[in-house]
Amino acid sequence: MTSTPIANPQAQMGAMPVLGLLGSMLSVQVGAAFAKGLFPVLGPEGTTMLRLAIGALMLAAVLRPWKVLPSRKNLPWLAAYGITVCAMNLLFYAALQRIPLGICVALEFTGPLFVATLGSRRLLDLVWVGLAIAGIALLSPFAGISRGLDPLGVALALAAGACWGLYIIFAQKAGAELGARTSAYGMAIAAVLALPFGFGAAQPYFGDPHVMAGAAVVGLFSSALPFYLEMLVLARMPARVYGMLVCLEPAGAALTGFLFLAEKLNLLQCAGIAAVIAAAFGTAVAARRPAPSPA
Repeated sequence: MTSTPIANPQAQMGAMPVLGLLGSMLSVQVGAAFAKGLFPVLGPEGTTMLRLAIGALMLAAVLRPWKVLPSRKNLPWLAAYGITVCAMNLLFYAALQRIPLGICVALEFTGPLFVATLGSRRLLDLVWVGLAIAGIALLSPFAGISRGLDPLGVALALAAGACWGLYIIFAQKAGAELGARTSAYGMAIAAVLALPFGFGAAQPYFGDPHVMAGAAVVGLFSSALPFYLEMLVLARMPARVYGMLVCLEPAGAALTGFLFLAEKLNLLQCAGIAAVIAAAFGTAVAARRPAPSPA
């Protein structure tokens, strides 16, 4: 989750905002690696429920959303935002159970990439979309290239990406009124919606300090810490620089998967991730004006 970046002149930006954003992206991937370690005990559904619930509590403590209540007109957008947060996390963790972290993030990254080029008539944007599709093909077992990948895992990651794209649209609508507090409301809605999916798997471990500590770490690294870091750095970072740096996230995920989960990728899979990164980077650079990130 990010707040809306404010495009300031590049001359006012030092090294700290860049380091802060890189730290935020690393935090998200470390959180995902810890989450994958909980799958044998809680499964993706139980892990998702606890991650959303703990993340919602942390964001509520930081943002105090009750100080700005949503209007009746904004409730449908806020509900849609919460639904996509829940679906995106459930699908992502279900995919992560089946395929490596780096590939999972690269496939999910195609959602916001396609949203960024939606409705564009520029030939260059179509080139970036084509490059992203080529990257997906290199990562797809359906094409017979990455045969070792679970087809269901790939499909789930792409579905998570579609939810991420919808998440961006709904976050912009809901965030126009609520600002950064949109994240706290959305996370709380998502946590409630995840209860039917994950409560049965998580409930036996509510009294287990080791499991709950692991879930707290996931909530901290996946929600509270990255949000706090981005809140600090985005006001001092041009939106275009932000967009270009975020394109490195699939590479960071692949590195995190290698270091923390011993996940190794072959050359074609690395090329597929690189193609998605290049497409996202090209889209960010070619943008006529920066698009706001979800609140």
